Amino acid sequence: MNWEEYKEQVKSSDKEAKKIIEEAEEEAKIVSSLIQQRVALGLSQRDLASLCDIPQSSVARIESYKTTPRLDTVLKLLNEMGLTLSVTKLRNPKP
Repeated sequence: MNWEEYKEQVKSSDKEAKKIIEEAEEEAKIVSSLIQQRVALGLSQRDLASLCDIPQSSVARIESYKTTPRLDTVLKLLNEMGLTLSVTKLRNPKP
């Protein structure tokens, strides 16, 4: 069994685990996009931190998933790299 199959098995058998996994996956998508854009722009963590007026260690902790940043921090990072955050309606929202 590979990792994807294992995740699907856990998600199908445990409602709480499914929620935790899906939240982690969504956070990982955002952080991955931040890292990809930073690298594409040729910025170091230190460069980005300086542009956002936050410590380099904060960028490192975010990128290594050691902390979940506050929304205002995410928006600063995105803005400095020419990215935006979009909110979309789910097709089948939960009641």
